[in-house]
Amino acid sequence: MKRLEGKVALVTGGASGIGEASVRLFHDEGARVVAADVQADRGKALADALGAGVVFQQADVSQEADVEAMIARAVDEFGRLDVLFNNAGFVGASGPIDETPADAFDATLAVLLRGVFLGMKHAAPIMKRQRSGCIISTSSVAALRAGLGPHAYSTAKAGVVHLTRSVALELAEYDVRVNCICPGGVVTPLLTQAIPGDDAERVVSDALAQMHPLRRACQPEDIARAALWLASDEAGFVTAETLVVDGGMTAGRSAAERAQRAREWRSDTGQE
Repeated sequence: MKRLEGKVALVTGGASGIGEASVRLFHDEGARVVAADVQADRGKALADALGAGVVFQQADVSQEADVEAMIARAVDEFGRLDVLFNNAGFVGASGPIDETPADAFDATLAVLLRGVFLGMKHAAPIMKRQRSGCIISTSSVAALRAGLGPHAYSTAKAGVVHLTRSVALELAEYDVRVNCICPGGVVTPLLTQAIPGDDAERVVSDALAQMHPLRRACQPEDIARAALWLASDEAGFVTAETLVVDGGMTAGRSAAERAQRAREWRSDTGQE
């Protein structure tokens, strides 16, 4: 039996990257899926390609009316909501703290943290009535270690981790599970679109591979598979959890990196 057979899932940021990979995988595993995104052309094309059981809903997760509408679409279209994957995101405000505009900081938190809050807020009444459900949100390793992302991004993602824990405790009595995923460096359009040329994906993949002890870049499908497990009954006793999927990045330096640093230190100190 497919792992999401009979379930209804909603994936935000569902038109590209981690979201698109999750929509495809959830559909393959038997779920009926609403793909929500601001990218209308990509979202419609994805729904058309996957066919029956997948619909697209245009939504900006920073806008409460859009979030309310996308969740209503899932219920109107498929009769229930079993899985909400709060995944929509962007890099947002960047640069030194003294040069970061306040409105750019606010806009970043509006998508990355407020959007997660709004998804939880409007999914909760449905899942409480059902006395079942699963909410998953995309956080980041930048929530766990400073220096891995811009200030606003890192702050928002750290908020997602704690909001997950807080809401998980509230909804546990309704058998609604709430978890988040902290990816490492993922090869998605958020990163590749900033690189000129036709080999942007290779350039990003090579750079990210150096950051992970497993020596490869994280792919959207890696995170989609983690979300699938959390959404499935296999994770039925897992809630308030932060699932780190980072190839060992946050554990520390790899053995190869430590050896290289040792060689550099010996060379610098004249011991070689």
